[in-house]
Amino acid sequence: MGGVESAAEVLERLVLDVPDFPEPGVLFKDITPVLADAAGLGVVLDALAAAGRGPDGEVVVDKVVGMEARGFILAVPVAQALGVGFVPVRKAGKLPRETHAVSYALEYGEATLELHRDAIAPGERVLLVDDVLATGGTVAATRQLVEACGAVATAVAVLMELSFLPGRATVGDLRVSSLLTI
Repeated sequence: MGGVESAAEVLERLVLDVPDFPEPGVLFKDITPVLADAAGLGVVLDALAAAGRGPDGEVVVDKVVGMEARGFILAVPVAQALGVGFVPVRKAGKLPRETHAVSYALEYGEATLELHRDAIAPGERVLLVDDVLATGGTVAATRQLVEACGAVATAVAVLMELSFLPGRATVGDLRVSSLLTI
């Protein structure tokens, strides 16, 4: 292989399509081969972390939020690379202290997400990290949770964006950094 692979090339090579999962009619994007490839994972994490830096390379966020479950896997090392804290957004009933909660529609159902009320301070700048931007419901709900804390969602960084779904329209003016658009 000549040269260094881009994040998009890594994803094109390693992400597997799994039809009819988790239910009939859904084409699931399996990122576990990316996670198992150390070099590829490093390229992808560096590219995701770039969304938390300004043009001069300086960190422009105070926290990184990852959405359950695959967003956790990506957001923790992104937060570490940026030198900021990680905050989990979890499914309802999984966090032990007082939370903010938002219910929303998924591409194949409904869900409720929660965030600890004290996890993000008012005024903090937050990067949202997830695996796939599809309908945008998870990102929009997470943004609402961040804003309920008085913080500012500055951008969302995702591995893949499914362009045939309304994700970008749903997240409105939130800056989207997608490593691969399908």
